[in-house]
Amino acid sequence: MTEADDGRHPAFALRGSNAVIGGGTSGVGLETARLLLREGAAQVVLIGRNPHKGAAAVAQLNGEGHAGVSSFQPAELCDPGAVAPAIAAIEARIGPIDIAISAANSGAVPRLFHLLDPGEIPAQLNEQALPALLLSAAVLPGMRERRRGAIILVASDAARVPTPGEAVIGAGMAAITRFATTLAMEAKRDGIRVNAVTPSLIADTQSYDRIMDDPFAAKLFQRAEKAAALGLTRPEDIAPTLVFLASPAAARLTGQVISVNGGISAA
Repeated sequence: MTEADDGRHPAFALRGSNAVIGGGTSGVGLETARLLLREGAAQVVLIGRNPHKGAAAVAQLNGEGHAGVSSFQPAELCDPGAVAPAIAAIEARIGPIDIAISAANSGAVPRLFHLLDPGEIPAQLNEQALPALLLSAAVLPGMRERRRGAIILVASDAARVPTPGEAVIGAGMAAITRFATTLAMEAKRDGIRVNAVTPSLIADTQSYDRIMDDPFAAKLFQRAEKAAALGLTRPEDIAPTLVFLASPAAARLTGQVISVNGGISAA
């Protein structure tokens, strides 16, 4: 991947860059960390709430022989009081952050809206949307000061495809995609690119197992799986898109929402 220069905001190379990944200890986040290290990133910090899971992911990545280094930063990504201090601690340890990726998964399972306890709705919305917004808010000041950066937010196709059982999930995911496109318009003058990726069902992940263990959700997504004529996506199918969006090859690309879903839907 080559560097590009727009005249005002020179693109940065992946090689030697510093990245943070919220929800990076498994699934798409972990695979993206691996690919960033393969592309020559100097430091990739995984952010999550579980130190044991974080330590295992870091040991796995650092045992693969990459030139760059992975580390873990504990933080509750839904807590406004926790994310900014975590980013400050990371920058004090590794230096400026060039790439910020939010790949956190809320753990929500589809439920018909009339079956939901209204008291569950605020927590579900917070778990869906807050990690992306809070991570962006924490890295933005440093990126604006340096006038460069790439922010990539993982949502889901629930943001754009109405699916029974995903009224609240879709609302949270739509919040992420609209936030991404709006922030892109605000941040472009500072040389910061913001994009979103919306997968559908992703095999070989904890969310896939959780969905398929639930009778209603399994019935719903088995139909979706049959529609994936190009093959059901896996983390290794999603990660290259995230890394491309972080790379100088995407130096002119911002404010976009890209779906990688194997043909389940199109818009």
